[in-house]
Amino acid sequence: MNRPWDAGLQSERTRLAWVRTTAVLAVTSLAGAGVALRAGTPAVAVIPFVPAVFCAVLLLTHTGIRYRRAQEALHGSRPLDNRADALIAWIGTLAAVAGAVAFVLERFGG
Repeated sequence: MNRPWDAGLQSERTRLAWVRTTAVLAVTSLAGAGVALRAGTPAVAVIPFVPAVFCAVLLLTHTGIRYRRAQEALHGSRPLDNRADALIAWIGTLAAVAGAVAFVLERFGG
């Protein structure tokens, strides 16, 4: 039988990679917001961190669903579509970067 997958742990490694990615996004966004607030940065400069944390929480809660869909796609010889998750990860990352840039500009921009 010709299967597109083998008995390895590809899905499990992918799941762990998503968990690591979302955990890093959540921690760095929360830490960035905390540093910005403690430094006396106006709240408006901290706002970009909010969608970053939201995206991380959304991705983390979606991990089980994503894993199940990956297993079903692999075992059913269907392509896997993770474009929505990748888009959410990019939006969260860009929001975290925007928060960091806003903090630096507010704090050190003059």
